[in-house]
Amino acid sequence: MAKQKNAGKNINWLMSSNSTAIILESISDGVFTVDSDWRIMSFNRAAEEITGIPREEAVGRHCSEVFRASMCETDCALRRTTETGSPIINKSAFIIDAEGRRIPISVSTALLRDEKGNIVGGVETFRDLSLVEELRKELECRFQIGDLISRSASMRRIFDVLPQVAASDSTVLIQGETGTGKELLARAIHSLSPRKNKPFVAVNCGALPDTLLESELFGYKAGAFTGANKDKPGRFDLAERGTLFLDEIGEMSTALQVRLLRVLQEKTFEPLGGTKSVSADVRIVTATNRYLATQVENGNFRKDLFYRINVVRIDLPPLRKRKEDIPLLTEHFVARFNRLQDKFISGVSAEVLARLMVHDFPGNIRELENIIEYAFVLCSEGRIELGHLPGDFTESGPNPPPANSDNIKDAVRSLEVQTILESLKRNHNNRIATARELGIHKSTLFRKMKSLGIPLPEKDGRSQQWNK
Repeated sequence: MAKQKNAGKNINWLMSSNSTAIILESISDGVFTVDSDWRIMSFNRAAEEITGIPREEAVGRHCSEVFRASMCETDCALRRTTETGSPIINKSAFIIDAEGRRIPISVSTALLRDEKGNIVGGVETFRDLSLVEELRKELECRFQIGDLISRSASMRRIFDVLPQVAASDSTVLIQGETGTGKELLARAIHSLSPRKNKPFVAVNCGALPDTLLESELFGYKAGAFTGANKDKPGRFDLAERGTLFLDEIGEMSTALQVRLLRVLQEKTFEPLGGTKSVSADVRIVTATNRYLATQVENGNFRKDLFYRINVVRIDLPPLRKRKEDIPLLTEHFVARFNRLQDKFISGVSAEVLARLMVHDFPGNIRELENIIEYAFVLCSEGRIELGHLPGDFTESGPNPPPANSDNIKDAVRSLEVQTILESLKRNHNNRIATARELGIHKSTLFRKMKSLGIPLPEKDGRSQQWNK
């Protein structure tokens, strides 16, 4: 309490001029001051908004307890200013807000002196760079919907149609290998849909035997079987007016497929042991790691159900076919585990990134996430190095070239060349269509091709001469 009273006196001294207080409260930059013991004396309105921490909780506490910034422990900007007497201008950092999110900021510092010129503390201003960071991601051709992030052209095409798919009530079939993010895509569809405020209910059709799966989906009435002492709602009931995600639908037995088909056709179902039909206002999204058309040909999946769920089909590419996303996904998982585990890992070393880039990832994005999570167990600070990776991962697969900066640039350059050539091929050398698919201007594409040494076709897909 005494420290808070002292902080209050310092605030009164700092804001002795009413105009100063008004200015500090009106600006969009966060401003706080600390005394010689590094306890916060003042905390303006913008500082509250950026950090999510009320002023009364911040004043009187050590600044490192409030901000948990990336520089607090190792390179405190205010401490350096106090030691050197020199202000710091626009130093990049990040803070952890009240909800545990990493907020990118720029920091400026200065000494705080009393009327006699004695140093009594310091003042720091910080600016929220979240919007700038989002714009930078857009310029880097980074696309994100929910937890789905990518910069690859194949994923861009999915992102482009996702709002229209979400807006409809049509049944969706998501096909992709295990670990490609099918449930994340289903959740993204739900979050963009008119049903977003209603439940999203997921069921793994391959994890339960038929008898249990049937009761899970449709529920049961009391007395339907031994042990059924009371009514239990099924997943269709729980997902009412929302979205029901049926994962691994290719594992469902033929008998259960018949019951599901009826729900899709008539929008009604009967709980086990029930005698009355129940209406089902549910949007169905399904997923499988199998190629269902082949399953239909082999007689393992009903043709009529296949056509019912295959209204809108989305094919998720495996990670080995979108390797340009590996650095981006790695950065995403590092940020995620920093937040979950309250760590400050700065990223991965060039050697680690080189190793990741040559791996085929049979487990796809889930495998990459597991690798980064394993590394977080062994790495407590700094960067993730090769020694932090799982032993079976570093010992298997081809050895990458020595990962100096030139090799990393060569790898990125190679990925850019491959991406542009594939897009040109898909668009029959149509420069405008290729630029549109890659999310860049046609003149930017032209300059990139010249700088990367990609031969310029004499004619584009519109049978017009290239302008040189």
